[in-house]
Amino acid sequence: MRDARGDVRRPIGLRLWLSGGWIAVLVICAVFAPLIAPKDPLMQDLFLGRMPPAWKAGAEPGYLLGTDSLGRDVLSRIIHASRIALVVALVAGLFTCLIGGTLGLIAGYYRGWPDRIISRFIDIWMAFPPVLFAILLIAVLGPGLLSIILAIVIIDWTRFARVIRAEAMSQSAMDYVASAQVAGRTRFGTMLTEILPNVLPTMIALLTLEMGIAVIVEAILSFVNLSISTDSPTWGGMISEGRTSVHQAWWVLVFPLVTLFLTVLSFSQLGEGLKNRFDPVLR
Repeated sequence: MRDARGDVRRPIGLRLWLSGGWIAVLVICAVFAPLIAPKDPLMQDLFLGRMPPAWKAGAEPGYLLGTDSLGRDVLSRIIHASRIALVVALVAGLFTCLIGGTLGLIAGYYRGWPDRIISRFIDIWMAFPPVLFAILLIAVLGPGLLSIILAIVIIDWTRFARVIRAEAMSQSAMDYVASAQVAGRTRFGTMLTEILPNVLPTMIALLTLEMGIAVIVEAILSFVNLSISTDSPTWGGMISEGRTSVHQAWWVLVFPLVTLFLTVLSFSQLGEGLKNRFDPVLR
């Protein structure tokens, strides 16, 4: 039995370390971007346009990942773009979790008319195509960081609400909930002290997954020029620019694309690892 648990926990631990380590690196880069970035991300030098990475022939010293078509340092732009990606991921993810998780908890535990109202509202809201809805909201609200965060929260709260509702329903049928009510605890108190702690692993997994989705949404909106100002570096904007010159300067597209992929994958794996680590059943 001990060997079986060890076989399960070793990959979970490795997953947590790898994904958490990558996200920690991104956080450090975002917080200390002006100190870490070797160049000004907005500084242009047309004479250094499309210089290859440092390990290729013809590279310019000081430009580790090369330059884009305007001579801007790719590494510095990736580092500074991590600020926008992580702010969107953190703020949008937390508000989405708070709104959707609260509504899902109420619907799943109280049942009755709260559940009917919230469930019908979720069904109506999920009928809209999410990407098109996000673009429509940005077009109405106008480009900007706040508009992106609002669009993500308005669209994605339903994901939290549906999953947490189902989880709360499952937990409310357990014997420990009935025992708490027999002991004289109020329904609201039971929901907070008995139901909520047992759905937290699921909420944490959804939160980290939502952070990855928020990063993707911001990149998509940047790709179509509906994010923040084009002067500020974003991964989606860099990918959009690199797409037009992929045959002449592949590094402009590949490096931000790899960074985006690793970030989204790390958020997803971190959520699964945390859920498995703190799930009461697995413990």
